Amino acid sequence: MHLLLVNDDGIMAKGILAIAQRVSQFATVTVVAPDRQQSATSHSITLHKPLHVDEVDLNLGAGHRAYAVNGTPADCVKLGIGALCPEHPPDLVVSGINAGPNLGLDIIYSGTASAAAEAVLLGIPAIAVSRTGTEPYDYEAAVMVSELLIRKAATHGLPELTYLNVNVPPRRYEDLSGIVITRTGIRKYHNNYDRRVDPLGRTYYWQAGKAIKLHNAPDTDVHAVEQGMVSVTPIHLDFTNGSLLATLHTWELSL
Repeated sequence: MHLLLVNDDGIMAKGILAIAQRVSQFATVTVVAPDRQQSATSHSITLHKPLHVDEVDLNLGAGHRAYAVNGTPADCVKLGIGALCPEHPPDLVVSGINAGPNLGLDIIYSGTASAAAEAVLLGIPAIAVSRTGTEPYDYEAAVMVSELLIRKAATHGLPELTYLNVNVPPRRYEDLSGIVITRTGIRKYHNNYDRRVDPLGRTYYWQAGKAIKLHNAPDTDVHAVEQGMVSVTPIHLDFTNGSLLATLHTWELSL
């Protein structure tokens, strides 16, 4: 099995290093990750500057490769599949392990989730994995969950245009309350803009956001993680609201 590992936290992030070390024991691994932090870059790609690729030694052993890219997570997936291993395409793309949650509509902004989305757009099944909670992060449980899902996805496959968005609570593996299949919940933030002045007298703003506690139904990813359970959500990239199609026909639109 050939795995392409990507992330949005950067090539030297602890999460991607932890999973790379584990999966390199049973699969061929190619790591293609940003050369710096790229969180919340969503699905952006680089069009107006060259992409530079530097090979990096992550001590994975013979047969495994790692590359740092001066681009976004989606760039990393496109380069990995289209340029860096075209003769041996990956069987599965794993994005993560992300430092922090990607719950509910976080996936709209998430570089982690968008990397998985880019993979399935290119015809490769994908899993996005996040470790929820705050620093300091212990990735052992998330690594073990990732291995489980990698093996299951290799056995059962995934439908076209669908990736798995996985969130692992901040607990030891043996303390997790289970693993459940969920839908996306509701996660909103109270945005805060800290107004500051730089040494040249120019005003600038530093954006921060704090999650708002909301009620989420028991079948959602947010609720599952709150209960200490691993959440696995199938994300499908068909954005059409099928239930509205018939209604729009009744508008009798014409030009």
